[in-house]
Amino acid sequence: MKSRGLAAQSSTSSLEPFEFERRELRPNDVALDIAYAGICHSDIHQVREEWGPSIFPMVPGHEIAGTVTAIGSAVSKFKVGDRIGIGVFIDSCRTCASCKKGLEQYCENGNTGTYNSLERDGKTIAFGGYSNNFVVDADFAVHIPNNLDLAGVAPLLCAGITLYSPLKHWNAKSGTRVGIVGLGGLGHMGVKFAKALGAEVTVFSHSSQKESDALAMGADHFILTRDPATLKDLSRSYDLILNTVSAELDISAYLNMLSLDGTLVVIGLPGKPYSVGAGVLLGARRSLAGSQVGGVAEIQEMLDFCGVHNIVSDVEVIQADYANTAYERTVASDVKYRFVIDGASF
Repeated sequence: MKSRGLAAQSSTSSLEPFEFERRELRPNDVALDIAYAGICHSDIHQVREEWGPSIFPMVPGHEIAGTVTAIGSAVSKFKVGDRIGIGVFIDSCRTCASCKKGLEQYCENGNTGTYNSLERDGKTIAFGGYSNNFVVDADFAVHIPNNLDLAGVAPLLCAGITLYSPLKHWNAKSGTRVGIVGLGGLGHMGVKFAKALGAEVTVFSHSSQKESDALAMGADHFILTRDPATLKDLSRSYDLILNTVSAELDISAYLNMLSLDGTLVVIGLPGKPYSVGAGVLLGARRSLAGSQVGGVAEIQEMLDFCGVHNIVSDVEVIQADYANTAYERTVASDVKYRFVIDGASF
């Protein structure tokens, strides 16, 4: 299948138009036209080799929403015309304990990333969603509810599931006091999901300009984090705190805000390790944990939940030729709250 997209040829090059070919359909594959592809900050990290060596040429993009155009001979999960989503990974070993539990995101043999990875054959470069079409194994794609706007759905495939998964795992519900650190592409989804689950939601942000947005999205409280004394006054105030920011911060100050048996979940990836004093954990049997995306079944569960509650990401739709500018604006936190590329513009 001939494809058109955007690719980086090296860690120092801009995204440029790129033509390539996707594989012919295998029996369990589906082909789709991409309607929208979200821009995740991790795309930028990988293009610029900020997380280590990358594979070039690289077509980024792992927040993909589109429509099925063809199906393989063994596919029964989808039909032509279905709305379809693809997230952070497109395959896994399928045999390890994690995969058998439907937790492919924690595949013990390494899942296959949607881009910046090699297919399971160890030779073929996986090209991502910054393109006009895609081919994927049907087992790693999900159905998109018909009532949801596709542009707003695309970021759910990464930003959305990254927040939904820990909220569900740590049982956020009515009466749970949830703190969301950061109101960006990840954090704003945490607010929407936590509120829909019935939790009491507090947003922590260094930007006073985000208060009105946080409250409009459903947050019950907004805490400006510029004054460290403010955080001290909130000791033992939260059952669950989700840290979505990648910036370095005093993690102990947030741990101290957890109640007895409370958990702080690390979602953002800071540049340096956190320094944590054991006392802050021992003092209230607190836990410090981590979480990343979700398995295929949980992604489908999240999208179904979004369909019921009419939840989508807040997006700014752009044309493909604006992607490099969008990268710079993303780094500068100048987007509310996710850039999404119009697939028709590739």
